[in-house]
Amino acid sequence: MSNLHIALIEPEIPQNTGNIARTCAATGASLHLVKPMGFAIDDRKLKRAGLDYWDKLDIHYYENLEEFLTVNREEKLYFFSTKAPRAYTEVRYPARVFLVFGKETAGLPEPLLRANPERCVRIPMRDQLRSLNLSNSAAIGVYEVLRQHDFSDLKIAGQLTTGAW
Repeated sequence: MSNLHIALIEPEIPQNTGNIARTCAATGASLHLVKPMGFAIDDRKLKRAGLDYWDKLDIHYYENLEEFLTVNREEKLYFFSTKAPRAYTEVRYPARVFLVFGKETAGLPEPLLRANPERCVRIPMRDQLRSLNLSNSAAIGVYEVLRQHDFSDLKIAGQLTTGAW
């Protein structure tokens, strides 16, 4: 089981979840999906976005946020929100960590954020914009954690071959 976990709370757009699933497969992160979701898990848009990586994915499902929080109560959870007090880069992430993201239209519930201010982080961006795309935000968070841990277990140096470009 992975030390890096991505949790999506009530995701609504299948393409975002599919893209995040692909990022999880490529990095070895586990994916946690919390219902209700705005799509069926067999949605063709979801499958297409994740391409042929579904069999390489460690995926967990929860009936609701309460179940997710209960099952993972001992874990280090970091909540990504545009309302958070500090940047995601200001945190030193532990070796085992959950990055938690809310649904595309509303983010994470404010009571959850207020109850965990020390674990709330944001991705800096211009004031005039509401938020980044969910799959982009998840990738930013994942790669910051991996960078802090020297990309352990990942290939970081490629090899150019003739005709590859």
